[in-house]
Amino acid sequence: MKKKLASKKKTVFVGLSGGVDSAVSAALLCRSGFDVVGVFIKTWQPDFIECTWKEERKDAMRIAAHLNIPFITLDLEHAYKEGVAEYMIAEYEMGRTPNPDVMCNKEVKFGAFLSKALVMGADAVATGHYAQNILNNGRFELHASPDSTKDQSYFLWTLKEEQLMHVIFPVGGMNKKEVRKYAEFFKIPVATKKDSQGVCFLGPLDMKEFLGHYIKNKKGKVLSTEGKIIGEHDGAWFYTLGERHGFTITQKSAHDMPYYVVAKDIKKNTLTVSTTPKAPGEKSNTLTLEQFHIVTPGSAKDGGSYDAVVRYHGERFAVELLRLHDGGAQLRFKNEKPLVSSGQSVVLYQKERVIGGGVVAG
Repeated sequence: MKKKLASKKKTVFVGLSGGVDSAVSAALLCRSGFDVVGVFIKTWQPDFIECTWKEERKDAMRIAAHLNIPFITLDLEHAYKEGVAEYMIAEYEMGRTPNPDVMCNKEVKFGAFLSKALVMGADAVATGHYAQNILNNGRFELHASPDSTKDQSYFLWTLKEEQLMHVIFPVGGMNKKEVRKYAEFFKIPVATKKDSQGVCFLGPLDMKEFLGHYIKNKKGKVLSTEGKIIGEHDGAWFYTLGERHGFTITQKSAHDMPYYVVAKDIKKNTLTVSTTPKAPGEKSNTLTLEQFHIVTPGSAKDGGSYDAVVRYHGERFAVELLRLHDGGAQLRFKNEKPLVSSGQSVVLYQKERVIGGGVVAG
């Protein structure tokens, strides 16, 4: 028998970002009789990005005051800088494509925040994520949100069952319209505030411009799949496979189709592009994952059939899990293999249940 997590825990620390989703989450928990503490998480921010955390913190304080709950600020700058920002920069420098939001959830929200909250007396933490924590026959499972346009389960594949025991997603089973209606019902001060966009805690940013502060630009050649020089770029490490922008094509005709990055060579600093988003010479339909993780132990089996999602809100691809080995896994795509970059997160689903995930090796 499946049911949404109905926690009997008493004290819940809610990560108040200053936005609508976390505010409604706190309000719903208050109405359900929990002792709720509003927590604003302060993280690292480079000095060349406009400072927004102070305004977000003010909004979080207004929400806490409106709900008449205690409010604290947790400084998790070190956890974010080391576990998210420095990791992201290092990965790009090696030519890989990391997902900072995955690492933010792993290292900050359900890493440092959860750990500190439990030490400070919380029984659980809650966030405004659009995902579901479901108790099924005594086991905790992670499921996608019914609102496919807002679902954030792709970013949560690193969660462990022992963490889910202490995690609540109050709005995870709702759609955005319902959340907005609740915000009006509770008279939340930020009820009409727009949703935040961009990288976790940093907001909207031009990734190439951001990385340019840490990795030097170096002009390189853009090649056709035949090896002909047809343009230039600012540094192969700035680009991800499948990308269509940011490089210049100098050898083109009026009938040219859009070009996609289909390969890159970090040592030679070259990009290979094609009008078809498919790796040149790719024949294998298998993909190796490292850091492979299963959310609920025992939920995945060797030879099992699953759906793989290779990017946020991307399409699902039917795969077979060929083997698990030393923290890794190998997937066999039952149809054509999508274009993916090393370092990219791949998440496995069984219907709406998140089985686990890993990052593309290489």
